[in-house]
Amino acid sequence: MSRAVVIGASGGIGSALVQALREQVAFDAVIGLSRRSSPALDLCEEASIAQAAAQVAALGAPTLIIDATGLLSDATLQPEKALKALDPAAMARAFAINAIGPALLMKHFLPLLPRDAPAVFATLSAKVGSIGDNRLGGWYSYRASKAALNQLVRTAAIELARTHRQAVCVALHPGTVETPLSRPFAKVGLQPLTPETAAREMLAGLARLGPADSGGFFDRHGAPLPF
Repeated sequence: MSRAVVIGASGGIGSALVQALREQVAFDAVIGLSRRSSPALDLCEEASIAQAAAQVAALGAPTLIIDATGLLSDATLQPEKALKALDPAAMARAFAINAIGPALLMKHFLPLLPRDAPAVFATLSAKVGSIGDNRLGGWYSYRASKAALNQLVRTAAIELARTHRQAVCVALHPGTVETPLSRPFAKVGLQPLTPETAAREMLAGLARLGPADSGGFFDRHGAPLPF
C-alpha cells in the first residue's frame, strides 16, 4: 500500500492537502496528524511527535510526508516592523513552531521513508524566509525562523541521501493562501490562492522533483527559490 501523511492536517492548507490526496488514486491511505488527531501531535512536545511517528510506522512506510505547520502571528506574536519591537519570548515561540518543531518531525519521520523506493518529505517554508530575496526587511522572527527551517531541511537532506538515495527532502513555499495565518496581513489588490488551489499546485510541483532536487527550496510549482 502507498501511504501519505499530512502533519498540521487541521489547518487551512493541511486540510486541503488531505482532501486533495484522498482524491488521488496514487495513495491507498492518507493519514492526517495534528493537535486534534489521535494520536495528537504537538510540535512543542517531542514525545507526541515520537508517538505519532511510531503509529505511522506500524501501518507501513509512507512514501509522502508533508509538514503543513507554521506560525506567523497569534495572541502573543505579531510580525515585527522594527528591531525595537523584538521580544525574546515571542521570537523563541516563532522558532519553536517554525524551525525546532519541523526539525523534530524530520528526526522522527524521515527514518520512516522507504530506503529502496522514491519518497518525499516536504515542509512548508515561506518566500520571506529567503535571505537573498529580502528587500523589505521587517518580520524578523518569521523571516529568521523560516530561514533556519530552510537550513535544517538542507542539512537533513544531505544526511538522508546517505541511506535513502531515492528520497526527496525539500522546503516548499505555498504562495499567499487565504488562511487564518495570512488573512490579517493580506495586501490590498492581492488575490490570494484558495487552500484547495494551493494544495493541488503544490502536489503537482512536488511530483516534478527528484532526488537531485533534495535539500532545495521551491515554490508551489516546483521552481527553485533563492536561499
